[in-house]
Amino acid sequence: MSDAQERAFAELSDRYLLTVPRGAASTSVHPDARLDAAGEYGRTAPLIVEVGSGQGHAIVHAAATRPRDDFLAVEVFRAGLARTMLGAERAGAHNLRLVEANAPEVLEHFVPEASVAELWVFFPDPWHKSRHVKRRLVKPGFGALAERVLKDGGMLRLATDWEDYALQIREVLDDESGFERDFAGEWAPRFDGRVLTSFERKGAAQGRAIRDLAYRRRPRR
Repeated sequence: MSDAQERAFAELSDRYLLTVPRGAASTSVHPDARLDAAGEYGRTAPLIVEVGSGQGHAIVHAAATRPRDDFLAVEVFRAGLARTMLGAERAGAHNLRLVEANAPEVLEHFVPEASVAELWVFFPDPWHKSRHVKRRLVKPGFGALAERVLKDGGMLRLATDWEDYALQIREVLDDESGFERDFAGEWAPRFDGRVLTSFERKGAAQGRAIRDLAYRRRPRR
């Protein structure tokens, strides 16, 4: 991290970064760890979770413009977390909290069942080399984790600029009985709550189509 990011991490962590009981690794989550949303945010409000929040552009913008909702950013890279905290502080987005942890473990253990109104996965690492595809976040098994945390009727919103990953995501989620498509045709319209970032512009400039997908959590039986 840069010196400014180091300072941000040191000075802002107490306000934004949640303390998470760990498992074996520094970014793991202990199976008994649970988020107390009302305690952390000081109220009861719809909870929106972004996994792989990167530098926080999307979630900081959303938190600043949707003050009645609560937001949780999940990221493992400290530089991204520091930038997110700096952005939140500038924007006055005090309804935002961050978790430094592996996303699958956060969804499996830390976030309570049926507590999330929206789950966002925007431009996850494509791991585009064939030998690395198995590292992708959205693969068989991810749907069950998303189903667990989403409320009935909750939304799973995704976006990627890698065509083969978009096809994989759609195949994985179409096979999940707990979800139904919230779009007609091949792809969902661009989610207007997702701020346009330099990362997305770069992908488009390189000729990669931006693919959005949206799935709604079916009611539990």
